[in-house]
Amino acid sequence: MELFSLKGKRALVTGSSQGIGFAMAEGLGRAGARLVLNGRDNAKLESAYKDLAAKGFDVQSVAFDVTDEAAVNHAIAKVEIENGGIDILVNNAGMQFRTPLEDYPAEKFRELLRVNIESAFLVGKAVAKHMIKRQAGKIINICSVQSELGRPSIAPYTASKGAIKMLTKGMCADWAKHGIQVNAIGPGYFKTPLNQALVDNPEFSQWLEKRTPAGRWGNVEELIGAAVFLASPASSFVNGHILYVDGGISSVL
Repeated sequence: MELFSLKGKRALVTGSSQGIGFAMAEGLGRAGARLVLNGRDNAKLESAYKDLAAKGFDVQSVAFDVTDEAAVNHAIAKVEIENGGIDILVNNAGMQFRTPLEDYPAEKFRELLRVNIESAFLVGKAVAKHMIKRQAGKIINICSVQSELGRPSIAPYTASKGAIKMLTKGMCADWAKHGIQVNAIGPGYFKTPLNQALVDNPEFSQWLEKRTPAGRWGNVEELIGAAVFLASPASSFVNGHILYVDGGISSVL
């Protein structure tokens, strides 16, 4: 269906060497997008690049630290000049650190905010400047059910994902007039490296399966449809929206 086609579009996905970012990148590629992968771990990034290239996708990789403004601006300008405009940006880079709030190290708090929220601001701004010139673009930020819900031992993560929700709305307020749609996806509990400690915890998994209407963990491939929709012409009048893909958990907690 042409309405959901990304043919001829270039998509940058941050933090795409594994997990949700990798799955979304592959999904956008299936819809026809040319892919730009990003990560800080060169070995993981090279592995992801080889995987997608072997499957026949039009893909390149760009290693840069999404929390370093100079590195972000240099990388985005380089991609724009050498490979053409970035039509789709997925701000996916993120981290987690779990410990009781009273014991949470201040340096970990600052690092988490830089990775989870400042990176979306820096990369979003750098990409949007070029999108504004073209009067078109799609930005998808990755929120979480923790944009709405709290849980013990992850208060800073919850704060960062709440901030991403409001940054999404703020980006919409500033950039919609330039033909840019800025939306977010809020994943529920998915089997990813970031959640591996919870996946491996039988008590938590049992609780999650009982409390989630779908009765199970999510698989990262189940985020692809939402990503393609928000990246495609099908969502041309959707702006400032957070699409929760969570098996219904946010409806019942």
